[in-house]
Formats: sequence, structure tokens, C-alpha cells
Amino acid sequence: MKILLAVDGSDYTKKMLAYLTTHDELFSANNSYTLLTVNPQLPPRARAVVGKEAVETFQREESEKVLSPVTKFLLRHGIDAKTVSKVGHAGEIISKTADSGKFDLVVMGSHGHGTLGNLVMGSVATQVLAHCKVPVLLVR
Repeated sequence: MKILLAVDGSDYTKKMLAYLTTHDELFSANNSYTLLTVNPQLPPRARAVVGKEAVETFQREESEKVLSPVTKFLLRHGIDAKTVSKVGHAGEIISKTADSGKFDLVVMGSHGHGTLGNLVMGSVATQVLAHCKVPVLLVR
């Protein structure tokens, strides 16, 4: 199976990884894994002030902070995952990446804000579920 793991470095990412380790059909060296983290786009004025190079460096460093511990965790379990970092709206990017990459499954942690929280703050998980054509496994 080709599995996309959407990670953000939060405790919900850790819960998702813990869940995977207890399910052999999902957590196996026989599967292909891609880690995806999405950084929000900085406002145009901020980008203009600090410059393109500084923004790119910042985004690269933030992505590494998220991807590095997950990559090390997977390597300890014999899984060598590909890593991808993108910039934009997380829900949209995760959905598009899953569809264009022809993944069999998207796995992600969910913050579980509930209905009211989704109305006020929006939800990456809700956006992914609404737009993704690939099956999505949410771990809470």
C-alpha cells in the first residue's frame, strides 16, 4: 500500500504514529510511506519585508523540525519514508497531494475540536475529508 502520513509535529501526530505501530497491516516495511508537512504561507507584507531567501530558510527549518523526529521514529522501526514539505493551506495541499500522488490511504491525527470548533477555526481534517478522493484514516 502507498500511504501518505500528514504530520504537523503536534501531540496528535504522535498519537497517529502510536496507533500505526499497533496495526501491522498499516505499519509494515512492505508499504510505501511519504511524510507530508504543510507550512502556512506567510502574509505578502511579511514576505516582502524579510525577503524570499529568509522566508525559504524559515520554511525549510520549520519543516525539518516536524519531519526529522518522525523520520527517525520510522527508521527505528525499519521504515524509510520519503519526505515532502509544501507551503499553503494544509487541508487543500494534503488532499491534492494524496490525489495527484495516487496514494491508497491518507493517515493523519485529528485535533478533534468538534462541530463548534470547526465552524470557528476550520479544521484541516474536515477539509481533507471533504476534498480528498483517497480514503482517510483520522486518529484522535
